[in-house]
Amino acid sequence: MKSRSLIAGALVLAAIGLGAQTDLQPLTVTNEDWERPFAPLRIVGNLYYVGTYDLASFLITTPEGHILINSGVASSVPMIRSNIERLGFDMADVKIITTTHAHWDHVAGLGEIKRLTGAQMQAHAADAVLLESGGNDDYRYSEGRGLIFEPVAVDRQLTNGDTIELGGVELTVHHHPGHTKGATSFSFTVEEGGRSYDVLIANMGSVNASVNLAHMPGYPNIAEDYAATFASQKRLTPDIWTASHAGQFGLHEKYTPGDTYDPDRFVDPEGYRAKVEEYERLYIERLARERAELAQ
Repeated sequence: MKSRSLIAGALVLAAIGLGAQTDLQPLTVTNEDWERPFAPLRIVGNLYYVGTYDLASFLITTPEGHILINSGVASSVPMIRSNIERLGFDMADVKIITTTHAHWDHVAGLGEIKRLTGAQMQAHAADAVLLESGGNDDYRYSEGRGLIFEPVAVDRQLTNGDTIELGGVELTVHHHPGHTKGATSFSFTVEEGGRSYDVLIANMGSVNASVNLAHMPGYPNIAEDYAATFASQKRLTPDIWTASHAGQFGLHEKYTPGDTYDPDRFVDPEGYRAKVEEYERLYIERLARERAELAQ
């Protein structure tokens, strides 16, 4: 009975993939750093960076399989697979895939990775419709954006405070909306070298150029959500933090390919706090400017 269910699920995913290929209109990658290869590295313990030069993908390994966070653009999948193998792991052992937020530059490869691995897709409930619509149901586009990445079925819808558990690893889900309705950060503890590190994979509160914080009909409470996200993020106190883009957490300032493994190079609680406050300041200034323009 179980095998028939698995076969049926595979057929559903295959149908989704065929539909996506028929109507898919992928966006053009204009930032070369999004596709620029970057050697994989061990950040701390069982947390590895397997993404491109700028689009962050993270592998969390366990004895019972692995968790992959973010896929980058669709063309990144072969590179991510290669990076995982270079680290000595097998892509087929990825059991759970998830994302910090459902914009195409972070999720366009998840459908292919799900087909390759059979992994369970977990994402915040507020981003599930965006993932399953292939990017069409984006609050910034009142008439829909079209199918810009392969839709991926969400097997488990997450909410704030949920945990993702696999092989003794437990990630805590933090709902940090604004950038998308379901933007998510993940925290967990890593034991390494006789020390405990509080680790945060953060979705930072940047605001896209196409967003109007003062008047966003597709997301009327966006300004309040951003404010709540900054308040939540300031309550977190990670030792080591990363983000959806390498540039956001200063990867290339902290690490150069060939450097020896040293998790302490990523210990940066002050940098985390400063980055959250920077994005909050930009948000406050922009919201004030947009409200003033709306009042004219």
